[in-house]
Amino acid sequence: AKYKKLLFSLCWFHSVLVDRRKFLNLGWNIPYDFNDSDFDVSELCLSLYLDEYEETPWDALKYLIAEINYGGRVTDDWDRRLMNVYMNAFFNDDAISTSNYKLSSLSHYFIPDDGTLQSYREFCVTLPGVDRPEAFGQHPNADIASQISEGSEMLQTIVSLQPRSAEAEGSGPEAKVLVVAGDLSGLIPPPFNVRELLHEQLDEPTPLVTVLVQEMQRYNAVLTKIASSLANLEKAIKGLVVMSSELEVVFNALLEGRVPASWLSAYPSLKPLAAWSRDLLQRIAQLQIWAEQGPPKVFWLTGFTYPTGFLTALMQTSARKNNVSIDSLAWDFQVINLEEKDIMQPPKEGAYVKGLFLEGAGWNYEQSCLAEPEPMELVYSMPIIHFRPVESRARRAGRGVYQCPLYMYPLRTGSRERPSFMIVVDLKSGQSEPEHWVKRGTALLLALDH
Repeated sequence: AKYKKLLFSLCWFHSVLVDRRKFLNLGWNIPYDFNDSDFDVSELCLSLYLDEYEETPWDALKYLIAEINYGGRVTDDWDRRLMNVYMNAFFNDDAISTSNYKLSSLSHYFIPDDGTLQSYREFCVTLPGVDRPEAFGQHPNADIASQISEGSEMLQTIVSLQPRSAEAEGSGPEAKVLVVAGDLSGLIPPPFNVRELLHEQLDEPTPLVTVLVQEMQRYNAVLTKIASSLANLEKAIKGLVVMSSELEVVFNALLEGRVPASWLSAYPSLKPLAAWSRDLLQRIAQLQIWAEQGPPKVFWLTGFTYPTGFLTALMQTSARKNNVSIDSLAWDFQVINLEEKDIMQPPKEGAYVKGLFLEGAGWNYEQSCLAEPEPMELVYSMPIIHFRPVESRARRAGRGVYQCPLYMYPLRTGSRERPSFMIVVDLKSGQSEPEHWVKRGTALLLALDH
């Protein structure tokens, strides 16, 4: 009876891992090809260990199945955490001792009582033909998010297949791109004059001034590249210079409303061209105000090409101020229920940070904790958060705290050159256990894809 129940649990575990891919970023950070060989080896381990030991060796079974057999494919730490949460939920004493042990919040899914192989087959036939997101521990919104993503991908493909021939009245592709290039040329500001803006502060630069200089230099490279690309593209369209392969890539991107890959060297983004250009202007404006008026009271963390560099500078500032080692410091997070205009001065330690987005959960603004999202509310704007460096031994993550990963943008894996993951932000888990939000794929994002 023990073997039959745990084998059913293992079947359910395997099914959840395989089907969770349909939720895209809310499913797995990296899509894995789990297959029947993973299941067969795990089933063999299960039967051997149950035959050998009178008491169920839970720790050994969980480690072999979740960390070795299936976990051998898993390369992301947050995906590994998710797998272990599922393993702990499906492999425990209650799964054996409890009659009709529930495998999800839906009533259809449970471990049937001991019976013949035919009785198990008959039970499986009664299961719904289409699995709702709740079967995986997800929210119904997760289905909507993946469908929107798939729809956008299909529309991008359709746009890329549009004919490129000239239309009547000179409204062909070249005319369209010339208009877009002209608009962008008028929008993009000139590069920063770093020495002129920061001449006094460059003599004895603090960690934050160093970050400001580095950010200005990176944005200068982007602005110079954009201006050069647009100028050469206009000349190429008019026949004054040869249309190189690089300019052709820029031409096709502008025609389809995408950001040319060569413009994304400073920071990654999934935004379309119009949203990206508005976002770039906001980033430039934050640095301009900082250089002219001093550090802002509230920092827009998204506006940095390397946000981790800014956070490290805050750590260095605090370590020097308190005369402690930077290695002894850790982050403490306090949600501030104030509007930016109501904040009169910056904090004594760390910084106030705005502009974070919460995906895979809702936010209770009164209780300052995670909550169930409203239908169709896929992303929530987070309140201002105080990032405060504290000594590691003074910081204790208590119960009811969800360790929420913070990513630079929706593609959680990032790229080989630039990982998307930044740091872990502690958020109160509210009325649900932290494991509930692990199954939801709950995470904070610095930027969205629109």
